[in-house]
Amino acid sequence: MELSNLRPAEGSKQSDNFRRGRGHGSGNGKTAGKGHKGQKARSGAPRPGFEGGQMPLYRRIPKRGFTNRNTKEIVAINVSALEQFENGATVDAAALIEAGVIKKVVDGVKILGNGELTKKLNVKVNAYSASAKEKIEAVGGNAEVI
Repeated sequence: MELSNLRPAEGSKQSDNFRRGRGHGSGNGKTAGKGHKGQKARSGAPRPGFEGGQMPLYRRIPKRGFTNRNTKEIVAINVSALEQFENGATVDAAALIEAGVIKKVVDGVKILGNGELTKKLNVKVNAYSASAKEKIEAVGGNAEVI
């Protein structure tokens, strides 16, 4: 195999500007890929999911609950995750992402109280559990809400 022989796998590339129904010579003339007769060959064919008048699957399946549009996506981490920072460091969302503790912040970060902390840190996040705030302040750190 050489670079000059490389080509995409058969059938993997499809053009979206293919012109159907432009004569026999085009290879897709006459019926324009719709076959012969029937409901699907005509204009006004039923929409996707239409089951010929039978109650469609998406209407037969029970619907449960709802989606609250005011929900917030808070990233929760434990106090033990803060142990990897240097003594006296300032810990905020950007520092947590840089250290690889969290991937991204959408609506905020909350510190939970699971684990132990031995280093004095200046922590600046959106929320703390009561036990997490106690543990941070017990070792002489500062828990600031932003």
